[in-house]
Amino acid sequence: MRGFTLRTCFSSLLIAVAATGVGGPAEEPTSVIDLDGRAVRPLEDATAKATVLVFVGTDCPISNRYAPEILRLQRRFAPQGVAFWLVYVQRTDPAEAIRHHLAEYFGTMAALRDPEHQLVRRAAVRVTPEAAVFVPGGPGARLVYHGRIDDRYVAFGRERATPTTHDLEDAVAAVLAGRAVPHEVTPAVGCFIPDLR
Repeated sequence: MRGFTLRTCFSSLLIAVAATGVGGPAEEPTSVIDLDGRAVRPLEDATAKATVLVFVGTDCPISNRYAPEILRLQRRFAPQGVAFWLVYVQRTDPAEAIRHHLAEYFGTMAALRDPEHQLVRRAAVRVTPEAAVFVPGGPGARLVYHGRIDDRYVAFGRERATPTTHDLEDAVAAVLAGRAVPHEVTPAVGCFIPDLR
């Protein structure tokens, strides 16, 4: 039986604000796995001007609803040297379930599995979907933004017809322009990422 169902996702929807990790010192290399089980270090891409991690779950309806926006941002920024990765956080999701989810919602977008939550901790994220932006710096990447994609979801059970701010887009645009990110941390609304114990 899969450990994370649509029912548990809805019952665990919450607002999460992670207030640590932005701008801190570089950390040890973080290695996760791709869908074929190979080790990948997404934060060590020396050619990327920035790396965007979008944390998602196969059973999170809010993640699914954000798929068009995530793909739009990738189309806008990838040609400018920004690396985009989807990060699947559920350790119980088999690779085939993730491949099916990718085909249905994200097409050929690059995806990783983070069953030990190495990237979850490094990015200080709490829910899916939640995004993190890293920039190259020193011996490792530096976290400059983590939080919501935009403010479409304002609270538990409350959704705007259209967002009024585009936090992830603004953060990436600021990095590419050499400016400070407008807001380093924003509240993300979504499906809680359970701790591994």
